[in-house]
Amino acid sequence: MYIKGVILNIATMGFLDIPGLGKAHYHEYGTGTKPMLAFHGYGMTGRQFHVLENSILQEYHVYGFDHFFHGDSKLGDWTEEQIVAGMPKPMVKAYLEEWFNIYGRQRFSVMGYSIGANIALLLIEEYADLIDEVVLMAPDGLSVYKGFHFLTFKKVGQYLFKRVTKSKWLAPTLLKNLKKLKFIDDSLYTIAYNEIDTEQKRQDVYYTLNLIRLLKPDTNKVAEMINRHNIKCRLIFGKHDNLFPMKAALPFIGKLNNPQVYEVDMGHWLVTKQLDEYLVNLQQ
Repeated sequence: MYIKGVILNIATMGFLDIPGLGKAHYHEYGTGTKPMLAFHGYGMTGRQFHVLENSILQEYHVYGFDHFFHGDSKLGDWTEEQIVAGMPKPMVKAYLEEWFNIYGRQRFSVMGYSIGANIALLLIEEYADLIDEVVLMAPDGLSVYKGFHFLTFKKVGQYLFKRVTKSKWLAPTLLKNLKKLKFIDDSLYTIAYNEIDTEQKRQDVYYTLNLIRLLKPDTNKVAEMINRHNIKCRLIFGKHDNLFPMKAALPFIGKLNNPQVYEVDMGHWLVTKQLDEYLVNLQQ
Protein backbone atom coordinates (compact mmCIF):
# COMPACT_ATOMS: atom_id res chain seq x y z
CA MET A 1 0.00 0.00 0.00
CA TYR A 2 1.22 3.50 -0.87
CA ILE A 3 0.38 6.37 1.48
CA LYS A 4 2.13 9.69 0.87
CA GLY A 5 5.57 8.31 0.15
CA VAL A 6 5.41 5.20 2.33
CA ILE A 7 5.42 1.87 0.52
CA LEU A 8 4.35 -1.45 1.92
CA ASN A 9 5.37 -4.29 -0.38
CA ILE A 10 2.16 -6.29 -0.31
CA ALA A 11 -0.65 -6.81 -2.79
CA THR A 12 -3.92 -5.46 -1.43
CA MET A 13 -7.28 -4.36 -2.73
CA GLY A 14 -10.12 -2.02 -1.91
CA PHE A 15 -13.23 -0.25 -3.17
CA LEU A 16 -14.12 3.28 -4.18
CA ASP A 17 -17.74 3.98 -3.29
CA ILE A 18 -18.68 6.36 -6.12
CA PRO A 19 -21.98 8.21 -5.61
CA GLY A 20 -24.49 7.54 -8.36
CA LEU A 21 -22.28 4.95 -10.00
CA GLY A 22 -21.38 2.03 -7.76
CA LYS A 23 -18.44 0.33 -6.08
CA ALA A 24 -15.25 0.37 -8.15
CA HIS A 25 -12.91 -2.39 -7.03
CA TYR A 26 -9.16 -1.85 -7.27
CA HIS A 27 -5.98 -3.89 -6.79
CA GLU A 28 -2.75 -2.48 -5.35
CA TYR A 29 0.63 -3.85 -6.36
CA GLY A 30 4.13 -2.81 -7.38
CA THR A 31 7.33 -2.04 -5.50
CA GLY A 32 7.75 1.52 -6.79
CA THR A 33 6.95 4.58 -4.72
CA LYS A 34 5.00 6.69 -7.23
CA PRO A 35 1.22 6.17 -7.52
CA MET A 36 -0.25 5.15 -10.87
CA LEU A 37 -3.92 4.59 -11.65
CA ALA A 38 -4.35 1.82 -14.23
CA PHE A 39 -7.26 0.67 -16.39
CA HIS A 40 -7.28 -2.75 -18.02
CA GLY A 41 -8.56 -4.19 -21.29
CA TYR A 42 -11.77 -6.08 -21.94
CA GLY A 43 -12.17 -9.42 -20.20
CA MET A 44 -9.40 -8.77 -17.68
CA THR A 45 -9.22 -7.18 -14.21
CA GLY A 46 -7.15 -4.48 -12.55
CA ARG A 47 -4.50 -7.13 -11.85
CA GLN A 48 -3.67 -7.31 -15.56
CA PHE A 49 -0.53 -5.20 -15.26
CA HIS A 50 1.12 -7.33 -12.56
CA VAL A 51 3.19 -9.04 -15.29
CA LEU A 52 5.16 -5.82 -15.79
CA GLU A 53 7.04 -6.52 -12.57
CA ASN A 54 10.55 -5.75 -13.83
CA SER A 55 9.67 -2.54 -15.66
CA ILE A 56 6.63 -0.43 -14.70
CA LEU A 57 6.20 -1.97 -11.26
CA GLN A 58 9.78 -1.18 -10.25
CA GLU A 59 8.96 2.51 -10.50
CA TYR A 60 5.27 2.65 -9.67
CA HIS A 61 2.75 1.50 -7.11
CA VAL A 62 -0.27 0.60 -9.22
CA TYR A 63 -3.93 1.03 -8.36
CA GLY A 64 -5.54 -1.19 -10.98
CA PHE A 65 -9.30 -0.75 -11.31
CA ASP A 66 -11.76 -3.43 -12.41
CA HIS A 67 -14.14 -2.11 -15.06
CA PHE A 68 -17.81 -2.55 -14.27
CA PHE A 69 -19.03 -6.01 -15.35
CA HIS A 70 -15.48 -7.21 -14.65
CA GLY A 71 -13.86 -8.52 -11.50
CA ASP A 72 -15.45 -7.31 -8.27
CA SER A 73 -16.65 -3.87 -9.37
CA LYS A 74 -20.41 -3.54 -8.92
CA LEU A 75 -22.53 -1.04 -10.80
CA GLY A 76 -25.27 0.54 -8.68
CA ASP A 77 -28.99 0.13 -9.19
CA TRP A 78 -28.89 1.01 -12.90
CA THR A 79 -31.59 -0.16 -15.29
CA GLU A 80 -30.71 -1.68 -18.67
CA GLU A 81 -31.99 1.52 -20.28
CA GLN A 82 -29.50 3.58 -18.25
CA ILE A 83 -26.63 1.21 -19.05
CA VAL A 84 -27.36 1.31 -22.77
CA ALA A 85 -27.59 5.12 -22.64
CA GLY A 86 -24.01 5.16 -21.34
CA MET A 87 -22.06 6.47 -18.38
CA PRO A 88 -21.67 10.29 -18.56
CA LYS A 89 -18.09 11.54 -18.91
CA PRO A 90 -18.18 13.68 -15.72
CA MET A 91 -18.51 10.48 -13.68
CA VAL A 92 -14.88 9.61 -14.51
CA LYS A 93 -13.78 12.49 -12.29
CA ALA A 94 -15.53 10.77 -9.40
CA TYR A 95 -13.00 7.92 -9.56
CA LEU A 96 -10.16 10.26 -8.76
CA GLU A 97 -12.02 12.43 -6.28
CA GLU A 98 -12.90 9.33 -4.23
CA TRP A 99 -9.30 8.13 -4.52
CA PHE A 100 -8.13 11.52 -3.25
CA ASN A 101 -10.53 11.18 -0.32
CA ILE A 102 -8.68 8.03 0.72
CA TYR A 103 -5.07 8.79 -0.18
CA GLY A 104 -4.95 12.58 -0.20
CA ARG A 105 -4.69 14.96 -3.14
CA GLN A 106 -1.30 14.33 -4.75
CA ARG A 107 0.55 13.91 -8.04
CA PHE A 108 0.03 10.63 -9.88
CA SER A 109 0.43 8.87 -13.25
CA VAL A 110 -2.03 6.95 -15.41
CA MET A 111 -1.84 3.79 -17.51
CA GLY A 112 -4.35 2.19 -19.85
CA TYR A 113 -4.53 -0.79 -22.17
CA SER A 114 -7.04 -1.16 -25.01
CA ILE A 115 -10.48 0.11 -23.90
CA GLY A 116 -8.99 1.12 -20.54
CA ALA A 117 -7.00 3.86 -22.27
CA ASN A 118 -10.20 5.91 -22.64
CA ILE A 119 -10.42 6.49 -18.89
CA ALA A 120 -6.71 7.30 -18.62
CA LEU A 121 -7.10 9.89 -21.40
CA LEU A 122 -10.19 11.42 -19.79
CA LEU A 123 -8.26 11.87 -16.54
CA ILE A 124 -5.63 13.83 -18.49
CA GLU A 125 -8.38 16.16 -19.70
CA GLU A 126 -9.36 16.92 -16.11
CA TYR A 127 -6.19 16.56 -14.02
CA ALA A 128 -3.24 17.27 -16.33
CA ASP A 129 -1.64 19.62 -13.79
CA LEU A 130 -1.27 16.69 -11.36
CA ILE A 131 -0.12 13.99 -13.80
CA ASP A 132 3.54 13.02 -14.22
CA GLU A 133 3.31 10.30 -16.86
CA VAL A 134 0.86 8.49 -19.11
CA VAL A 135 1.53 4.97 -20.42
CA LEU A 136 -0.84 3.73 -23.13
CA MET A 137 -0.70 0.25 -24.65
CA ALA A 138 -2.69 -0.64 -27.80
CA PRO A 139 -4.95 2.27 -26.83
CA ASP A 140 -8.56 2.82 -27.76
CA GLY A 141 -9.64 6.46 -27.76
CA LEU A 142 -7.00 8.00 -30.02
CA SER A 143 -9.16 7.55 -33.11
CA VAL A 144 -12.70 6.39 -33.85
CA TYR A 145 -12.86 2.60 -34.01
CA LYS A 146 -15.62 2.11 -36.58
CA GLY A 147 -16.65 -1.33 -35.31
CA PHE A 148 -17.46 -0.18 -31.76
CA HIS A 149 -19.01 3.04 -33.07
CA PHE A 150 -21.33 1.09 -35.36
CA LEU A 151 -22.43 -1.28 -32.58
CA THR A 152 -23.08 1.37 -29.94
CA PHE A 153 -24.19 4.50 -31.86
CA LYS A 154 -25.85 3.46 -35.13
CA LYS A 155 -29.43 2.20 -34.83
CA VAL A 156 -28.83 -0.77 -37.11
CA GLY A 157 -25.67 -1.66 -35.20
CA GLN A 158 -27.39 -1.32 -31.83
CA TYR A 159 -30.17 -3.63 -32.98
CA LEU A 160 -27.73 -6.22 -34.32
CA PHE A 161 -25.53 -5.99 -31.23
CA LYS A 162 -28.47 -6.70 -28.94
CA ARG A 163 -29.65 -9.60 -31.10
CA VAL A 164 -26.19 -11.12 -31.32
CA THR A 165 -25.69 -11.06 -27.55
CA LYS A 166 -29.07 -12.73 -26.98
CA SER A 167 -28.33 -15.55 -29.43
CA LYS A 168 -26.26 -18.69 -28.83
CA TRP A 169 -25.19 -19.03 -32.48
CA LEU A 170 -25.07 -15.50 -33.95
CA ALA A 171 -22.08 -14.32 -31.92
CA PRO A 172 -19.79 -17.28 -32.80
CA THR A 173 -20.81 -17.00 -36.46
CA LEU A 174 -20.01 -13.29 -36.51
CA LEU A 175 -16.59 -13.88 -34.96
CA LYS A 176 -15.75 -16.59 -37.49
CA ASN A 177 -16.64 -14.24 -40.33
CA LEU A 178 -14.56 -11.42 -38.84
CA LYS A 179 -11.62 -13.78 -38.61
CA LYS A 180 -12.17 -14.99 -42.17
CA LEU A 181 -12.22 -11.38 -43.42
CA LYS A 182 -9.05 -10.68 -41.34
CA PHE A 183 -10.65 -7.99 -39.20
CA ILE A 184 -9.32 -9.97 -36.23
CA ASP A 185 -6.41 -12.40 -35.96
CA ASP A 186 -6.25 -15.84 -34.35
CA SER A 187 -5.32 -14.54 -30.90
CA LEU A 188 -8.15 -11.99 -30.86
CA TYR A 189 -10.58 -14.62 -32.11
CA THR A 190 -9.62 -16.95 -29.26
CA ILE A 191 -9.91 -14.18 -26.67
CA ALA A 192 -13.25 -12.95 -28.01
CA TYR A 193 -14.72 -16.44 -28.35
CA ASN A 194 -13.92 -17.15 -24.71
CA GLU A 195 -15.89 -14.02 -23.78
CA ILE A 196 -19.11 -15.03 -25.56
CA ASP A 197 -19.47 -18.73 -24.79
CA THR A 198 -22.17 -18.21 -22.12
CA GLU A 199 -25.28 -16.06 -21.94
CA GLN A 200 -23.86 -14.12 -18.97
CA LYS A 201 -20.63 -13.35 -20.82
CA ARG A 202 -22.51 -12.14 -23.88
CA GLN A 203 -24.64 -9.87 -21.71
CA ASP A 204 -21.50 -8.50 -20.03
CA VAL A 205 -20.03 -7.66 -23.46
CA TYR A 206 -23.21 -5.82 -24.40
CA TYR A 207 -23.41 -3.93 -21.11
CA THR A 208 -19.71 -3.07 -20.96
CA LEU A 209 -19.41 -1.57 -24.44
CA ASN A 210 -22.63 0.40 -24.02
CA LEU A 211 -21.74 1.66 -20.54
CA ILE A 212 -18.44 3.14 -21.78
CA ARG A 213 -19.65 4.34 -25.17
CA LEU A 214 -19.70 8.02 -24.12
CA LEU A 215 -16.24 7.87 -22.53
CA LYS A 216 -14.42 9.19 -25.58
CA PRO A 217 -11.64 11.71 -24.99
CA ASP A 218 -11.15 14.98 -26.84
CA THR A 219 -7.80 14.09 -28.41
CA ASN A 220 -7.01 17.70 -29.30
CA LYS A 221 -7.47 18.74 -25.67
CA VAL A 222 -5.50 15.73 -24.40
CA ALA A 223 -2.56 16.53 -26.68
CA GLU A 224 -2.67 20.19 -25.63
CA MET A 225 -2.67 19.23 -21.93
CA ILE A 226 0.21 16.78 -22.35
CA ASN A 227 2.30 19.43 -24.08
CA ARG A 228 1.37 22.28 -21.72
CA HIS A 229 2.18 20.33 -18.58
CA ASN A 230 5.15 18.40 -20.01
CA ILE A 231 3.59 15.04 -19.16
CA LYS A 232 5.88 12.15 -20.05
CA CYS A 233 4.03 10.09 -22.65
CA ARG A 234 4.80 6.49 -23.58
CA LEU A 235 2.73 4.93 -26.38
CA ILE A 236 3.16 1.23 -27.15
CA PHE A 237 1.58 -0.50 -30.14
CA GLY A 238 1.62 -4.03 -31.51
CA LYS A 239 3.00 -4.26 -35.04
CA HIS A 240 0.42 -6.95 -35.83
CA ASP A 241 -2.51 -5.35 -33.98
CA ASN A 242 -5.56 -5.21 -36.25
CA LEU A 243 -7.76 -3.65 -33.56
CA PHE A 244 -5.91 -0.49 -32.48
CA PRO A 245 -2.85 -0.19 -34.75
CA MET A 246 -0.30 2.60 -34.55
CA LYS A 247 -1.26 4.02 -37.96
CA ALA A 248 -4.69 4.99 -36.60
CA ALA A 249 -3.04 6.99 -33.80
CA LEU A 250 -0.54 8.88 -35.99
CA PRO A 251 -2.61 12.10 -36.19
CA PHE A 252 -2.68 12.24 -32.36
CA ILE A 253 1.01 11.37 -32.05
CA GLY A 254 1.85 14.16 -34.48
CA LYS A 255 0.35 16.72 -32.07
CA LEU A 256 2.66 15.76 -29.18
CA ASN A 257 5.95 17.51 -28.50
CA ASN A 258 8.07 14.67 -27.16
CA PRO A 259 6.25 11.34 -27.19
CA GLN A 260 8.06 8.04 -26.71
CA VAL A 261 6.45 5.76 -29.30
CA TYR A 262 7.21 2.04 -29.65
CA GLU A 263 5.89 -0.54 -32.08
CA VAL A 264 6.71 -4.02 -30.82
CA ASP A 265 6.62 -7.29 -32.72
CA MET A 266 3.36 -8.40 -31.13
CA GLY A 267 -0.39 -8.29 -31.77
CA HIS A 268 -3.11 -6.64 -29.72
CA TRP A 269 -2.38 -8.90 -26.74
CA LEU A 270 0.40 -6.69 -25.37
CA VAL A 271 0.39 -6.86 -21.58
CA THR A 272 2.65 -9.88 -21.22
CA LYS A 273 6.06 -10.94 -19.91
CA GLN A 274 7.38 -10.31 -23.41
CA LEU A 275 6.44 -6.63 -23.14
CA ASP A 276 7.97 -6.47 -19.65
CA GLU A 277 11.28 -7.73 -21.07
CA TYR A 278 11.05 -5.26 -23.95
CA LEU A 279 10.58 -2.33 -21.57
CA VAL A 280 13.46 -3.48 -19.37
CA ASN A 281 15.76 -3.69 -22.41
CA LEU A 282 14.84 -0.12 -23.38
CA GLN A 283 16.29 1.08 -20.09
CA GLN A 284 19.64 -0.65 -20.61
